[in-house]
Amino acid sequence: MSLLHLIVVAVVQGLTEFLPISSSAHLILVPLAGDWPDQGPTIDIAVHLGTLGAVMLYFRQDVAAMVMGLVSLLLGRFNPDTRLFLLIVAGTLPALAAGYILASQGFLELLRSPLIIAWTTVLFGLLLWAVDRICLQINRMEQLGFATVLLIGLAQILALIPGTSRSGITITAARALGFERADAARISLLLSMPIILAAACYAGLEVVQDGRLSLGLDALVAAALAFVTALSAVALMMRWLRHASYTPFVIYRLVLGAGLLYWLYA
Repeated sequence: MSLLHLIVVAVVQGLTEFLPISSSAHLILVPLAGDWPDQGPTIDIAVHLGTLGAVMLYFRQDVAAMVMGLVSLLLGRFNPDTRLFLLIVAGTLPALAAGYILASQGFLELLRSPLIIAWTTVLFGLLLWAVDRICLQINRMEQLGFATVLLIGLAQILALIPGTSRSGITITAARALGFERADAARISLLLSMPIILAAACYAGLEVVQDGRLSLGLDALVAAALAFVTALSAVALMMRWLRHASYTPFVIYRLVLGAGLLYWLYA
């Protein structure tokens, strides 16, 4: 990989992983826009691990609580930390199961189409705008229950379609259930941790089995860049959502989707 290609991939992944604008769509489009070859699985794993480290650092108190919750669960005790851990597990299982089935059967590759990305970018962006505009903000993180997190987890399955955005669809679902904007983003980001870790492990296992493992300086640089940009993106988004809406992200999605549709049809 050229240095420019490496920087672009890492920065794009870091900026888009947790914003409701679809990182998978951007990573598919980067090679097309730059006339570059696909960055390969090793770099994909590196940038995903970089973004995982960023969100874990930002929500380090929640991460510590979930770890303590797991320990308490193993010791047969139930407390608020255990409840948080079980909530995140419950919200993660639907997408994990669906993702494994689709990936093992090779169906996910069929969805990596610029046309699909264009339409999902627009349609799910409009859905986020409508839900964010119409739905009340009456629930906080403390009101998150197993029924609501399961509904959000089921919505997360749609993120397997590139362009939908994992963070976008989970935020949309949380807002539809009445959660405040910042808390909807917090729920989405907490749910992202096991998903990113599972995806990186699955991809890493495939790389090892195929004998393509080559972690070098490129992977380390990509992970570091993705970590820094993801941490900055999460901090800025959470600060923005304390006093504003998701409209700027919707506008970006509509502009991107419209540009892709014009490019594809024209």
